[in-house]
Amino acid sequence: MTPPPTVIAEPVTGAARPRPTVDVAPAPAPVAPAPGPKPATGGLLVLAGMLLVALNLRAAVTSLGALLGEVRTGLGLSGAMAGLVTTLPTIAFAGLGALTPWLVRRYAPARVLVVAMTALAVGQVLRVVTDSALVFVATSALALAGIAVANILLPMLVKQHFPHRTGLVTGAYTMALTTGTTVAAASAVPVAHAFGSWRAGLGVWAGLAALAVLPWVPLALRARAARRAATGAVAVAAPARVRPARTRLGWAMAVYFGAQSLSGYAIMGWLAQLFRDAGFRPETAGLLLAGVTALGVPVALLMPTLAGRLRTLRPLVFGLTAFSAVSYLGLALAPRGGALLWVALLALGQGAFPLILTTIGLRARTAEGTVALSAFAQSTGYVIAALGPLLVGVLYEATGGWTAPIGFLLVALAVQTGAGLVIARPRFVEDER
Repeated sequence: MTPPPTVIAEPVTGAARPRPTVDVAPAPAPVAPAPGPKPATGGLLVLAGMLLVALNLRAAVTSLGALLGEVRTGLGLSGAMAGLVTTLPTIAFAGLGALTPWLVRRYAPARVLVVAMTALAVGQVLRVVTDSALVFVATSALALAGIAVANILLPMLVKQHFPHRTGLVTGAYTMALTTGTTVAAASAVPVAHAFGSWRAGLGVWAGLAALAVLPWVPLALRARAARRAATGAVAVAAPARVRPARTRLGWAMAVYFGAQSLSGYAIMGWLAQLFRDAGFRPETAGLLLAGVTALGVPVALLMPTLAGRLRTLRPLVFGLTAFSAVSYLGLALAPRGGALLWVALLALGQGAFPLILTTIGLRARTAEGTVALSAFAQSTGYVIAALGPLLVGVLYEATGGWTAPIGFLLVALAVQTGAGLVIARPRFVEDER
């Protein structure tokens, strides 16, 4: 028996007309999204975790640099072994950082950060309780592996959790990174003297790394629960793989990151020697070097915010180049007479570091694109950066002066500027596949 037709009222006239019913399969019930952190709490927890991680990203490196002489004496490190130790950060950042996208495709970023910060804490503890030079190098590599992974993840976390506050959050964590760098360099020796051993001056930073684990533990557990809840509920297509190495933008980012890091590592390694050669006492030369990092703290906070508000980054690229170029020329021609001015200009020019970290997030549409671009730019860039201190040292030894090393830094600055012009205009790495 055929069912009677359904009567539906017309919206305008109110007349009724028959319409046959059609058997339609009921729509599947919508699947609730996987539970995530509440914005008011989870967002603050992520931000706190990011800032604690950023405080750790250079402390293990600069504290060792400040105590390298004591470490060499205590462990009997040869010159070659000491050279390996000082080169190890760039090797680790380049090689291990490249593995981070692979890790993120398999595990939640929070879980990866728990392991990374744990590796950093354990590595720093183990390297101060050994009397073996080889074990010291191996455990330092373990600690640096944690830093290498975290280096890559932070820009992705900004994109994922704070997409509308990229500049502000990048500025905050870059400022935390710079603060950790400065504090570790300045306090490692006093801490070692206070406790009577270089081991204390290095080992104290393991506590900071352990503290950085804490915010990520509940986030990792929450991410694991969310993944279990989502398993089998909806089949989600995996995002297309982003390969920055096949794009012009990816290579420009890598060259810019590498050129600015090259100059940064060269400055950290050799600026104090330049001022000592100019007639400053060692203590004063060290303070002038610390001034570059200290003045870089407000620059690190403001630069990402400014970059996020500009349609094109050309003014920043040219401005940072001008600051660095004038500083280099001043250091070559009048290192003693204008030392404070050259330090201030150099700190402004080193704003290229927070700029490129911000640009990583600005030049990718997705979290997947951000972590891929971050990994490629930083891992390739650190290979380039490793040449900086080495070539500056070779040129300094060969010529006995600073004209040739500074000329090399000016050439690197020109390369950096050229790459900066490529990344200055708005574009996205996903569009260049």
